[in-house]
Amino acid sequence: TQYGLGCFEGLKAFPQKGGGLKIFRPDQNARRFARSMEGLKMPVFPEESFLAAVKAVVSRNLAIGFAPAYEAAWEKDDFESGHAIYIRPFTYSEPAIGLGLSHHPWVVMVSTPVGSYFRPGNSKAVTTDKIRAYPGGTGWIKCDANYVTPILVKKQAEAEGYMEAIFLDAREGRYVEEGSSCNIFFVLKNGTLATPELGDTILPGITRDSVLTIAKDLGIATEVRRITIDEAMSESTEAFVTGTAAGATSIESITHKESTAVFSSGKVGETTRQIQRTLKGIQYGAGEDRHGWMVAV
Repeated sequence: TQYGLGCFEGLKAFPQKGGGLKIFRPDQNARRFARSMEGLKMPVFPEESFLAAVKAVVSRNLAIGFAPAYEAAWEKDDFESGHAIYIRPFTYSEPAIGLGLSHHPWVVMVSTPVGSYFRPGNSKAVTTDKIRAYPGGTGWIKCDANYVTPILVKKQAEAEGYMEAIFLDAREGRYVEEGSSCNIFFVLKNGTLATPELGDTILPGITRDSVLTIAKDLGIATEVRRITIDEAMSESTEAFVTGTAAGATSIESITHKESTAVFSSGKVGETTRQIQRTLKGIQYGAGEDRHGWMVAV
């Protein structure tokens, strides 16, 4: 544990418009958790055991009233004010001294009620020259060590008046990779929705994958490729970040070195709003779940 040799997941259970709770795409979290453990050369926690444990945690807490109830008022702001249950599964390595692998890790699951991840009133982002992940490293694994630099960078960005920090690639410092704990999307001038392609330096976000699917359902053209920070700032009309905690959260501006690009006059853009509304509608049971993403507790 002292060497950061652990991994974790984050997923949510949402109160439903029709009553009860449903978990958003837990099978994908189970699969990624298994990949992370495999990447850290741990014995893999079976995906079916992960799913059973997540459901049990949520259902037992629901039975004692430890869960928010659906509120119709959330619909007025497209569920930006909505509450949910956040579930955090994580590994905990057995005691040892020295640079060794974890052969008998514990898997622990905790949960807590949550609201909005970002503070309201500020959605500015700034690039950083710090590096989140290097090629050939563990950037694709949701492991503990990957979050030290992002935490430090995000807190520095907040101290400077920004909501989010954006990481660029390690080799050239030109290509956008992701935010401090989020994947990132750009709506280009031609209406295309673009996001950086995955590699071993970018976390394969489940919300990221969901947004790409939702965009296609809505008839929005998508591109998954390398995007330079210069292109992102000069050719984008909207920008937003995605993640379990963030959902789909608009970025009003990006500051890079001495320049600042403002998107949609600093307001939530039309495409971003459409994707936000659709994603949250699915999660809270107010919209059609076309792909069977929501799993009942």
